[in-house]
Amino acid sequence: MKGYVYILASGRNGTLYTGVTSNLSRRLFEHQNNLTPGFTSRYNVKTLVWFEEYDLVTDAIAKEKMIKNWPRKWKLELIEAFNADWADIAHYLHGI
Repeated sequence: MKGYVYILASGRNGTLYTGVTSNLSRRLFEHQNNLTPGFTSRYNVKTLVWFEEYDLVTDAIAKEKMIKNWPRKWKLELIEAFNADWADIAHYLHGI
């Protein structure tokens, strides 16, 4: 089963959330519509700024754990290497 690790942001250099899922489109919809109470709804963290796809969800989980342990500076560098403008990249999910 495929897996995705992703980072949401409240805005450029704002609050970050790192997550993992087997269905990124569905999970993003849940975040954006506050369907699951918690961190992202409390801090308005809804913009998809980075993601990676893995053939195995277990690999995505390992990467998520790694990123969550990184210093904030590394996370910002990861996002900016992929998405320098911090644009909402949710439109990339239409093919997923």
